[in-house]
Order: sequence, then C-alpha cells, then structure tokens
Amino acid sequence: MSQNLMQRIAILGGGPAGLFMYKRLLESGNTNVEIQIFERKSYLGAGMPYSIEGANSEHITNVSDNEIPVLFSSIEDWVKTAPEEILNLFGIDPLNFNEYKVLPRLFFGKYLSAQFELLRQQAEKIGIRTIVNLNSEVTDIIDHPSQGKVDVFIADTGKQSFDTIIICTGHNWPKKYEGKVSGYYDSPYPPKKLALQLNHPVGIKGSSLTAIDAIRTMARFNGEFETDNNGRVSYVLNSDSPEFRLVMHSRNGLLPAIRFHLEDSHLGKEVLISRQEMRNNIQHNGGFISLDYIFEKNFKQLFREKAPAFYAKVKDMALEEFVDTMMGMREEIEPFTLFRKEYVEAEQSIEREESIYWKEMLAILSYAMNYPAKYLSAEDMQRLQNVLMPLISIVIAFVPQSSCKELFALHDAGVLSIVAVGNESEVSPGETGGAVYLYKDESGNDISIHFQTFVDCVGQPHLSFQDFPFKGLVNAGAVSPAMLQFQSEDAGRAEQDKGNEMVIKDNNEKYHLIVPGVTINDNFQIIDRYGKTNERIYIMAVPYIGGFNPDYSGIDFCEAASETIMKSLSGNEAPELV
Repeated sequence: MSQNLMQRIAILGGGPAGLFMYKRLLESGNTNVEIQIFERKSYLGAGMPYSIEGANSEHITNVSDNEIPVLFSSIEDWVKTAPEEILNLFGIDPLNFNEYKVLPRLFFGKYLSAQFELLRQQAEKIGIRTIVNLNSEVTDIIDHPSQGKVDVFIADTGKQSFDTIIICTGHNWPKKYEGKVSGYYDSPYPPKKLALQLNHPVGIKGSSLTAIDAIRTMARFNGEFETDNNGRVSYVLNSDSPEFRLVMHSRNGLLPAIRFHLEDSHLGKEVLISRQEMRNNIQHNGGFISLDYIFEKNFKQLFREKAPAFYAKVKDMALEEFVDTMMGMREEIEPFTLFRKEYVEAEQSIEREESIYWKEMLAILSYAMNYPAKYLSAEDMQRLQNVLMPLISIVIAFVPQSSCKELFALHDAGVLSIVAVGNESEVSPGETGGAVYLYKDESGNDISIHFQTFVDCVGQPHLSFQDFPFKGLVNAGAVSPAMLQFQSEDAGRAEQDKGNEMVIKDNNEKYHLIVPGVTINDNFQIIDRYGKTNERIYIMAVPYIGGFNPDYSGIDFCEAASETIMKSLSGNEAPELV
C-alpha cells in the first residue's frame, strides 16, 4: 500500500471480520488512507451471531474472554467502563468478572460494537479518516482493472469507487423453502421466528451448536426450565404443549463434545507447519500437499511429548483408522449417556485446569487445515470432507456447560431425542407443510417421517459459486469457481463415471473436483477465470470461500485472515507455495 497517495479502502461488512480488518488498518501506521465501512444493519461490530439476527437472551458464546484476541481492550477491562444499563441487562458484575466463563452472545455483541467505536476514536486521534455507512446494503461490485479501481454499489445511494475493497459480509443462510412452505425453516436465525407455541414433534436437522440454539429457544416457548437448590435443571412442559417434542437428526446420531479446559486458549497457532515444510512436501508429492502429512505433523506429532501414552496408541494409525477408532468409541455408547460421561470429564478438566489433549489437538488440526487446503489433491479433499471433518465438527463444538444442563433436562423430561440417519438421508418439503425426513434405520429399513415443523440446523453452509452475491464480478469473470485437480486421472474418471456432478474435465483432459465458493490465493485475494490474481479485491467472507478455507474458526479466523490481508496490503506477503 503506497505511503505517497491517499488510498480509498472499503470494508464491506461491519461485523467481527470487518472489525478485525479495521483494527489491522489502524495498526499499519499508514495514515494516507480513507476507510469506508458499509454495514447492512444499523450498528457495527456484532455481526449476525452476536446480534438479534443470531441470538436471544438464552444464547451464549462458546468462547471466553481469555480465548478472544484483544481488539482495543479485553472484555475484563471494558466491563469496568461499560454503560451500567448494559451490565444490568445481562447481570454482569465488573467486580466479579471471570475471564474464563462464557458470556451471553448479545452481551458479547455489545462489547464488539463498543470496540468498533473505541477504534474509530483512535483513528480520529491518529489522523485516519473513517466514514461509516450504516443501513447500507452492498448490492454489487464491478472491477475496473484498467483504471485500478473497484466500484461498490449500495442500495438507495448508488456507487462509490475505491482502490481496494475487503469483502467481510459474514454469515448468509439462503432461503430455499422458508416462506414458501409453512413450518419449514432453512435456518434457526433470526431466533425470534422460532418463538412458536407448538403441540407436536419438531424435526431438527443436525446436532451442532446451531441445533442447540434452536432447541434452547423453542423449549422456552413450550415449557419452563427450573433449577433446584443443588443447581440441577429440570424441564416442565406447558399445559397447552403436551405433545411438544424435539427430535434431532445427525449422520452418526452423536451429540457434540463439551467445553473443557484448553491448555493453549489460542489453539497452538505457533505450531503450524512452516511454509518451507509445506513447499517441500508439495515438491515431493506430485504438486499437492498430502493430507496424511498434515495429519502426521499437525496432529499426531504434537502428542509425542505431552501425551506419550496417547501417541503410542495412534502413532501407527492412518487417518481413516484413527477416525474409525474415535467415532467407534463414541458410537458404542448411547448418545445421552456419552454426553453425560463427557460432561463429567469436561468438568474435571476445568476444575483441574488440565486439557483433554486429543480434543484440543483436533481443534488445532482443524484450524491448521485452512491454509494448505487449496493445495490438496481432489482425492485428499474428499477424504477431508467425508472422513476427517465429520469427527472434527463433533469434537470441537465445545458446548457450554449451561447448554448441556438444559439438554439433559429436556432429555430427562422425554422431550429431546436424537436419531442417526446415516449419510444418505433426505429431507423434502411436506405437501401440507413442514418436511418429510427419509432415512434408513440401523436395520436398513426405510423410514419416512413427516414433521409439521422442521428446522434445518446444520450450521452455516459452504455456499457454491452460483450463490456468490456480487454478479458484476461473476459476469466479468473476475471470480472463478474453486476447484482442485485429481492427482490420479483414474480416480477422477471413476468419480465422473459414478455421476459425481462436482467432477469436471478441463481442456487439458485433467479431472477437477469443484469445491464450494470462489478461488482465492494465500492472501485472500480473488482469482479470475484466467487464473490471474486481483490485487484490489480481498475476501474474508467465510460462506463464499469454504472450498479453500474449510474450517470456520470464528474470531480466530477473523484475527488470522485480517493479519494476512494487512501484510499483503503493506507489500509484505509471503510468496505463493506453487
């Protein structure tokens, strides 16, 4: 980023991603910039998860203050000066604040909004002009390579031209049937739409934190949680909802793992494989980084010193064997029995301040997958998607303890259950509303169940290239669908012969697997249809880069991606691996 000419930079989206990006720009030391922030909502910082679009008062974070990268101030410091009405609203006592405890999501959103304002004040002091555009929805983007400019189109106000834009538009749940089919919800957000008094079973797809959000909301409108003197939570149905039930459906019929003590609250970012190590592996592996190599270096090897007994068990296991072993151990136990067992284990971990090391390392592995994912072969990406990620998604959910207590209470009351539906289940809209769930039971029998109310809770989907919202870039070929080449021509041909619509053959007779989202390079810059990097447009909107950035690490992702983008803007980016 030139220090001589005034640069006009636009941050599209004022949620957590935009907040971290703004912080990086202020830290860069370059005051020859004008920063404009465009936010669809009427406030900055909170984004979807931490605002009323993604949370009610019953929803809590699955991270605590000590796990959150510092923005302007820590939450512990901010609560000392926070408005009294906010502290009272959420029952926060600044004199008794615990940086290791999770927080109400709406409170965390207030914190993020306050951090944005503090950073704006800092920008003013150091002479950086910031223009905030609230209630401003970005409708399109058009790039002008010959001019070195990018036009951003805003609903109701027209277009503006910038030297650089960073797309930080955050979460997006496209509606497929919601609003067209009564009782069918494509996501549980915003949660106020689930404030429903019901007297029938509700079908829930998924068992993730997203599903738990829906469960906590719907339970409150059809019954009441009660806590006795010993802290035990129970649930009583309302008299007008005697038939209300919540039925979760997941591939393996498993509940997610529970929040425990992390030895490294920032998940070992310093132990990631070096660029040179990755480059060497790519050179010796036919131009692709090996998933087995990453699994060995960024997972198994981490146990050698700190958990030698566990290392002895897994050191000779291939990835598939490890996953089969871990999933098998979980599947052998009835889901809620396992959930209670892991709750006790997690409580002991927190009390003793001792990590459950293999789970922590799996979280590190998930985070570590982001950078090299674009260098995997198509075969390894399929293994990542179909073998490793299902285990990771269960283990690193880190369900907060208060959520667990409510799930126990609902199960004890006979209101909550979970069903294993395998990999081939289908959900279709019901003719009279709701949805029909089709799957095979453990005996191989075909099951078809109609739910008058259905909520898809699989979490933020990785959106396809066709879902990319800025059609000006699509139509000009400025963005391209993300895809990975098959290392083996035979494997690619076999997948295509099986009818895999995500496999294509290019003009050079090479087979490729289309993965979600758009193509990006290591600096989060978009790549056009000819493979050329766009030096003006960056994207850290996770729904649209899921193929090359498969792990959704929330705040951690915002911190890391914003740092990478800032280095690129400053001309300090590392060279591409290949």
